[in-house]
Amino acid sequence: MSKVTFRKTLPAFALLAFVVAGSAMTAQADPLIAGNTYPNLATANIASFSLAGNVFSFTIQNTSPFDARITGIGFALPGDRPNTYQLTSSSNPNFTLTHDDSNVPQFSSVTLDFALITGTNFAGGNPNQGIDNDDANAATFSVTGDFSGLTANEVINTIYVRFQRVGENGELSDVGRPGAPVPEPASLLLLGTGLVGVVSRLRRKRHQTSRQ
Repeated sequence: MSKVTFRKTLPAFALLAFVVAGSAMTAQADPLIAGNTYPNLATANIASFSLAGNVFSFTIQNTSPFDARITGIGFALPGDRPNTYQLTSSSNPNFTLTHDDSNVPQFSSVTLDFALITGTNFAGGNPNQGIDNDDANAATFSVTGDFSGLTANEVINTIYVRFQRVGENGELSDVGRPGAPVPEPASLLLLGTGLVGVVSRLRRKRHQTSRQ
């Protein structure tokens, strides 16, 4: 009885494992930010984000090595939207909101709807006032404005993060975008094929043991 139950249950369990693994791999998660020019030296993590009506909130953590600083955070939202965005709360008082900045180094075709900056513009900024890579200094911001027709995921994926003082000697700079890896369908297929192979081997081994 137990053998029959085992043989019938194992493939079902393998299928469940495949589905669960696939879901885990493709599930939406807080995005990772990777620099465009130096993806290993300019990195950040969006620790959490939410959109409630016209209020968008997010927490950003600098995960760069060495002493890189986040000095600007901009959003290039889809569509034409009025420049009525306001910074309603911030855990880092060094950041102010601007509507006028459209200068995004390395991404010259992008116009930011609004940007949180530590200096006079997104390209500049003051590294000493930026967000360093101390976990305790992750910054949380809330912005009020026109986010109609958008989900929280759609908003956060329009983010541009300005890094300065990048690299071991601090002489580099970069702009980062969401860069979390997304599994390809081929990867999921390989995972499923591997699980099927494991199931087949276990069934053969159990069958051989039962005949001895």
